[in-house]
Amino acid sequence: MDAAAQPRVLALIPAYNESARIAPVIASALRQLPVLVVDDGSKDDTAALAETAGATVLRQVPNQGKGAALRAGMTWALAHGFDAVITLDADGQHDPAEIPAFLACYAETAADLIIGARDFGQMPAVRRVSNTVGRWSFSWALGQPVQDNQSGYRLLSRRMMEAVLGSSEHGFEFEVEMIVTCVQLGYALGWVPIRTIYAGETSHIDPWTHASNWVRLVRQTRQKMRAGSA
Repeated sequence: MDAAAQPRVLALIPAYNESARIAPVIASALRQLPVLVVDDGSKDDTAALAETAGATVLRQVPNQGKGAALRAGMTWALAHGFDAVITLDADGQHDPAEIPAFLACYAETAADLIIGARDFGQMPAVRRVSNTVGRWSFSWALGQPVQDNQSGYRLLSRRMMEAVLGSSEHGFEFEVEMIVTCVQLGYALGWVPIRTIYAGETSHIDPWTHASNWVRLVRQTRQKMRAGSA
């Protein structure tokens, strides 16, 4: 493919209180792509460190959740003419060195949503159980197998970004809803294997809220897929 025809892809990193980890993530991602960080109301110096590391930074105040931060970043990417974004977390759980795998899959398949699939066997026991149960229940609700519904390491095409901007989900639910939207629209869904990295990161998710929201998402997904096939 001619260099002039290569798609413009942006690395999009939502961040909340990640001053201890974000700089090396940005440095590694910048070797592959331009980087946009959406600082989601951090109380530390995440935004300043991100700028120093070379990223463009959007500040979202007050804290509104990962889903809202991702939509803000996608809106910026669309306005600045990017053809796709690769989303990855700021805490080091996603290795930026794997960005070329997403780009290669995108070049080969033109999939609108490409998700990094983790090896659940490499997760801590509690997360392995919760992710496995989540994958099973979501696959049942969606009516097709899903390798990893909660991985935040993803590539979204321009039209996929446009399709999800109207979502009202603010937290992790946005990323799950994204898969439903992709399937409902008949867009191509792809997968790439990624490393499973855990290093004692602190989760910002309340487990009880997460569980209740998960039940709601599974029910909504089942209803949407039934309605679509009626």
